[in-house]
Amino acid sequence: MTAIKHALQRDIFTPNDERLLSIVNVCKAGKKKKNCFLCATVTTERPVQVKVVKVKKSDKGDFYKRQMAWELRDLTEVDAKDANKENPEFDLHFEKVYRWVASSTAEKNSFISCIWKLNQRYLRKKVEFVNVSPQLLEELPKAEESVPSGESQIVAGGDEDALDDYQELNAREEQDIESMMEVCEYAISNAEAFAEKLSRELQVLDGANIQSIMASEKQVNILMQLLDQALAEVDNIEGKLLSYEEMLQSVKEQMDQISQSNRLIQISNTNNGKLLDEIQFLVNYMDLSKGHIKALQEGDLSSPKGIEACINASEALSQCMNVALKPGHEKLMAVKQQQHLFSELRDAFARRLTNHLNNVFVHQFNHFSHFKMSIPQFYRSSCLSLPGHDQSSTLSQHTAELTLPKHSPLHRDLLRYAKLMEWLKNTQREKYEGLSRTYVDYMTRLYEREIKDFFEVAKIKMAGTSKDGKGKFGLHGSSGKLTGSTSSLNKLAVSSSNSRRSQSSSLLDMGNMSASDLDVADRTRFDKIFEQVLSELEPLCLAEQDFISKFFKLQQNPTLAQGENVDDSDGAVHSRPPSEQRHSISEKDMVRMMMNKIFQSIETELNSLIALGDKIDSFNSLYMLVKMSHHVWTAENVDPASYLSTTLGNVLVTVKRNFDKCISGQIRQMEEVKISKKSKVGLLPFVTGFEEFAKLAEAIFRNAERRGDLDKAYIKLIRAVFNNVEKVANESQKTPRDVVMMENFHHIFSTLSSLKISCLEAERKEAKQKYTEHLQSYVINSLGQPLEKLNHFFEGVEARVAQGVREEEVSYQLAFNKQELRKVIKEYPGKEVKKGLDNLYKKVDKHLCEEENLLQVVWHSMQDEFIRQYKHFEGLINRCYPGSGITMEFTIQDMLEYFSSIAQSH
Repeated sequence: MTAIKHALQRDIFTPNDERLLSIVNVCKAGKKKKNCFLCATVTTERPVQVKVVKVKKSDKGDFYKRQMAWELRDLTEVDAKDANKENPEFDLHFEKVYRWVASSTAEKNSFISCIWKLNQRYLRKKVEFVNVSPQLLEELPKAEESVPSGESQIVAGGDEDALDDYQELNAREEQDIESMMEVCEYAISNAEAFAEKLSRELQVLDGANIQSIMASEKQVNILMQLLDQALAEVDNIEGKLLSYEEMLQSVKEQMDQISQSNRLIQISNTNNGKLLDEIQFLVNYMDLSKGHIKALQEGDLSSPKGIEACINASEALSQCMNVALKPGHEKLMAVKQQQHLFSELRDAFARRLTNHLNNVFVHQFNHFSHFKMSIPQFYRSSCLSLPGHDQSSTLSQHTAELTLPKHSPLHRDLLRYAKLMEWLKNTQREKYEGLSRTYVDYMTRLYEREIKDFFEVAKIKMAGTSKDGKGKFGLHGSSGKLTGSTSSLNKLAVSSSNSRRSQSSSLLDMGNMSASDLDVADRTRFDKIFEQVLSELEPLCLAEQDFISKFFKLQQNPTLAQGENVDDSDGAVHSRPPSEQRHSISEKDMVRMMMNKIFQSIETELNSLIALGDKIDSFNSLYMLVKMSHHVWTAENVDPASYLSTTLGNVLVTVKRNFDKCISGQIRQMEEVKISKKSKVGLLPFVTGFEEFAKLAEAIFRNAERRGDLDKAYIKLIRAVFNNVEKVANESQKTPRDVVMMENFHHIFSTLSSLKISCLEAERKEAKQKYTEHLQSYVINSLGQPLEKLNHFFEGVEARVAQGVREEEVSYQLAFNKQELRKVIKEYPGKEVKKGLDNLYKKVDKHLCEEENLLQVVWHSMQDEFIRQYKHFEGLINRCYPGSGITMEFTIQDMLEYFSSIAQSH
């Protein structure tokens, strides 16, 4: 094995600067035995690389070759199979597992021991050794002794130790060696002689060193004596230091006692300071001045100075009661006494404040209600006090201004107590809520009466005298209300306006009336009254809601109100359910509940007023929709969550439904229209009515927020107009269908062109198309074939040409020769033609109506059609009878004179 190792070292590893440390003869387990060698090697250069190399003999058997190599750092596990029994098998785990069988157990153990040592020496990541006897690894040196001497030196790492002890020569040493070798000429040629010379010189130098040491013995003895003296002095100093230490020990004990006394004094001072701070804290934050106590007990709550003093005192009391006490303070008797005093002051002042505010509410309410007569009662008393006086003039005199009383003085007086209400809210919640209920009860009664009177006056003004001033109303009873109930007022309003006003709400009749018949003044007056009602309600509700928020300290955060109201398809504003809201809105809910209770009659009265206006004139819904939408939009911009916005939004639903009902009613009346069978149709009433409606609506909805609702209504109405025009045209017996369609769609086209309604642009084009189509159809059907025989003759000519006869050969046909053509032409002299056209003009004049003035348009179209037929006949004559000299009895110029003279004569 030694010879093999030397051969492998010489032939394979030395050329690669590697050293062979261990070798084992192995073969693969479980296969046909093909021996090879596993070698453990290290590189001679730094850094050292450790490898396991597989070496195999060549096929010819002359030399060894390197087959495979693994880095030792890639080795993860060495499995010796059995740690107790001798077993030549072992496994090496690299990227995959390699199973080997050694030629002997001793070689296997030696190789594994070498791998273990290399792993311990060079690798940071340690290899795991499995089934390897610990005694084997611990008795590694003994195992090495059993290996031959040369091999043991290698395994023991002698070469590695020598390699580790080797130090590279520095520049000076290299220079000295070179100088020495230059002096000795044979240093290179005879190394043994050079080494022997160096050895002799080394011996000479050693001898000189020994002699030098022996010569310095005297100086060494002197040095030893000096050292003995120094040791004696050190002993002396140590003795003195020991005595000093004993003396200082008593001083240290005294200083410790002084230090402990000072520490106790410092702790006492710290405790006294903290105690003083606690006392000052309690005195500063839990002491209420005598002035504040007097203000809480006896302060004047009716004067501004007294109210200010009570506000300051209540704030100071709240600060004292809400001070954050430290742990243990509540157990102090003084603190308990102060807290008891504060509680008594708080309860007493809360009772006194509650009683005073209750008295203020009652006083203010009585001030606004005392000797206050409702407006209808005032009208009644005024009328009754003047015997024989015309009630209608009295009404017009006293209802000139439609206004609601302002409560700003009441709000101004009560807002002085706003801070005290906030204190009451934070300290005595029950009394605060009781005061809020009391205020709501008083204001509900006050507002209910004022709003009821206000709306009754508004209804009187709406249902007032007609334009001619002949209508009158009687006021009866002692309750200050109109006769009967609201329904009685509605009946009275309708009867006073007679049937004329109700008729003005129909598209069937609008077109048959003049502007004065439409009672524009009444509608304008209604619009102003409705706007006045909404304008009076809006500041009233906003002012009351603002006062409630400030006085009862129910501030509303505008950012929380955004997005909480939604607009449904009918235009109503509804609040989102609480589950969909992002923040707590309990205070806003309280404001809404108070406003709903105070103004609970507004929505009912508004709906009643709207019903009255709709019954007086259904077209009033247009005015109400515009006004109500504008006020809803304004209220939402101010506060989307306000009571006013919600209430007006709910009422807007009713207005929108009335508007839709109005449009549906107009459509239903169109569908029910009947025409006379004995008279001509002319312009249908709902066609002219639509024009008047559109003009009225455009004037009302100019710059309105709800323009989209009108556009939808336009679409419904115009489609109904189109459908019912066709329906009437189909049912017409006296007037031709084309005339009915032509005249009415011409009027619709003119109306839409003048109004320029963008959403009806498609209908405008459709109306024009229908008008043009039916005009052309009427012209063709009415004109027919004025030269009937001539027309039949040329139809036969065209038939022959269609059958394949050449145009120039038609004249050779017996039935269509030149003589036959002349006979037919002679039957239509100019006088006959003019006579036929005159009869045609009279017929057209009977069909058309005067309102639309389309007679000249139709007559001109007939002229064009007649000329077209004439030119067609002339063309056929020129092509089929060339050179015959045959012409018509009259010319185109004659026809133009016929048409012109007939039109002028009529």
